Amino acid sequence: MSNLAVTLADIEQAARRIEGRVLHTSFVHSAALSEHCGVPVGLKLEHHQMTGSFKLRGATNAVLSLTPEERARGFVAASTGNHGRALAHAAKAEGSVATICMSSLVPDNKVSEIRRLGANVRIVGKSQDEAQVEVDRLVAKNGLVMVPPFDNRAVVAGQGTLGLEIVEAMPEVATVLVPLSGGGLAAGVAAAVKGRSPKTRVIGLTMDRGAAMKASLDAGRPVQVEEVASLADSLGGGIGLDNAVTFEMCRALLDDVILLSEAEIAAGMRHAYAEEREVIEGAGAVGIAALLSGRLGRLEGSVAVILSGRNVDMGLHRRVINGGVDPLAEAAA
Repeated sequence: MSNLAVTLADIEQAARRIEGRVLHTSFVHSAALSEHCGVPVGLKLEHHQMTGSFKLRGATNAVLSLTPEERARGFVAASTGNHGRALAHAAKAEGSVATICMSSLVPDNKVSEIRRLGANVRIVGKSQDEAQVEVDRLVAKNGLVMVPPFDNRAVVAGQGTLGLEIVEAMPEVATVLVPLSGGGLAAGVAAAVKGRSPKTRVIGLTMDRGAAMKASLDAGRPVQVEEVASLADSLGGGIGLDNAVTFEMCRALLDDVILLSEAEIAAGMRHAYAEEREVIEGAGAVGIAALLSGRLGRLEGSVAVILSGRNVDMGLHRRVINGGVDPLAEAAA
């Protein structure tokens, strides 16, 4: 653990740094999922965070790790939506401004919330990789400070504070289910959880369409994948061919990565609404989806599920609740 880019000590320092600036979200028992799985299941309600997702932890830690002079220059980032909203919030709290570059795949509701927070918005291309090209241009031209959505030590440490809270709430936790995209959340949570509870399994969950980290782990190196529409839109995007932090951490710390279909993700969203009385986006539903699908096999010991975000277009949410939706099928219709 000591040779990781982000250590338990880094995460503990981040927890002290962001205390009072983000919510210590609730951890609740799920009677329905516990009965279904035959083991205790707890839900980490991170979608109740101030900006609607876990991303506020990493963005806040990254912003507060910088000097006042750096903060005054303004921030820029590529985002699939939630990181942009979090960075816009964190920048505004420090009297600065963020510029958020997003692809055309980012839902309109997430774009409008970022604008509402006073950030500058640029829609570029059809992938997060294309949006990153614009970020690099703005850094070179205008001197903005880049805060990456995942491949950054301060961001990963901030996301890892979630793991500390899970172990505090469920010290006996045997398995932690974490959404997986670029790996910022998964790497941070895994480092925190295994730092405090080495025998606990941490499993990454993602969609079966364009799962960049899974493809990269299978290849043994960062690779590019085609980014396509998904209910779990927040899990889209590449991990960067020059990934410096999250790829190696995920390779070292994740016990498994499981891919979920659009139908399974929709079922997770429906369960969250009908049984848990929670509105969550597709990316936030992958933990529930994995439990309902049986893809985890036989479970032994307590399970913690991170509900990572709620920033879903409510029209889409209603369509899912009323019987399911496939974004690719909708686009082709």
